[in-house]
Amino acid sequence: MPLYEYECRRCGVRFERRQSFTDEPVRVCPECGGAVYRLVQPVGIVFKGSGFYVTDHRSTSSTATPGKKTEREGAKDRSDASSDGKSE
Repeated sequence: MPLYEYECRRCGVRFERRQSFTDEPVRVCPECGGAVYRLVQPVGIVFKGSGFYVTDHRSTSSTATPGKKTEREGAKDRSDASSDGKSE
């Protein structure tokens, strides 16, 4: 159930109520009996998918800088050059 925040027009007191979507909004202040209105609250943001958190694992292609080789690619190239049978 959502948590709604209300503010009194007369005394300015703020209070929260956990209500169902189908419940009628609170109309009377519990402190002074004045009229209240519901405050608009920001919505919590939920990021879905990969790449938003430090703990997410990205593919090596997304972390490699264009034109540069990763350590793994550089090591592979060195081992290929030494095993091709040509001596210098």
